[in-house]
Amino acid sequence: MTSHDAELTRRFYAAYRNPGVAVLEGFHPARHALRFGARLDVAVTYDKRKLFMLAERLAPESIPGIEGVLQVVSRERFTRLSQRSLSSPLLSICARPDDDIDAVLSARARPVVHLDRPRNPGNVGAVVRVAAAADLGAVTVTGQDPWSPVAIRSATGLQFALPVALMELPTSTGRPIVAVDTDGEPLDTRTLSPDSILVVGGERHGLPAWIRDAAHRSVGVPMKPGVSSLNLATALAAVLYSWRISTFERDGRFPW
Repeated sequence: MTSHDAELTRRFYAAYRNPGVAVLEGFHPARHALRFGARLDVAVTYDKRKLFMLAERLAPESIPGIEGVLQVVSRERFTRLSQRSLSSPLLSICARPDDDIDAVLSARARPVVHLDRPRNPGNVGAVVRVAAAADLGAVTVTGQDPWSPVAIRSATGLQFALPVALMELPTSTGRPIVAVDTDGEPLDTRTLSPDSILVVGGERHGLPAWIRDAAHRSVGVPMKPGVSSLNLATALAAVLYSWRISTFERDGRFPW
């Protein structure tokens, strides 16, 4: 191993364990990070031609941000640097955004979603993706790092599109807490407040009793009898888009 290879190995090994940085596995997380203002610190590929053909087709504006820090390594070295098999030949590191989550919560301008102890980081990423598309104020998560490489990969890097934080449920903000629960009242988005915190429980056990008790309301998505539950991101998407569409049809504008 050359000294250059050893330094790259050290940087990526440290990055996977550093809570202040994000490891972006593949092209799509990197392009979204760049699109929403991040700067890559280092990027590696084993096939520069394939990478830039992909970039030219999907997001040519990302090329300068990648090219300026890109290093070409052997495929063997690339495989050793990454903890997983990647479908696109790019692995990169950048700083996580320094979002003021308390200011976002205090502003009470848009809904926030909170995930309570999800088991699967891929589901966390899927929720971030839905929240970004729906233009929510933030995503907060307890019990699973929403900035893990798997969560970032699942979200295609959309953690950079809105504030995302690992923290306990923010119960002292004055925002109404709305539990999204299979046993909740039938969903009626007309009565939801745009500053709500939508709380979704983990895949296996759902919401704990203390959150159910703390919630101002509990709402559920109507489902066919016999269907026990929806995926976290699917349930959230159903609530958010029902809310947005029904408000637009009624008022001629979206609720946030």
